[in-house]
Amino acid sequence: MSELLVDEAPDVNVIALSNALDELARIDERKSRIVELRHFGGLNVEETAEALAVSPETVAREWGLAKAWLRRKVGAS
Repeated sequence: MSELLVDEAPDVNVIALSNALDELARIDERKSRIVELRHFGGLNVEETAEALAVSPETVAREWGLAKAWLRRKVGAS
């Protein structure tokens, strides 16, 4: 499940990614937690949904939105 940014852009600026994740956490804590659990924790959609007490559909939707948001932020730095 590590396809977020690293696999797509091996030269991603780690500091920019960290800053973008911090900003996402301020804007939308749940999306930030989904990124942490899926990307860094290796959880699948169902495991993430259980950990956050939301539906798998919510996780899948917000995972996609968070990835797109992070790509825009990191790409802009």
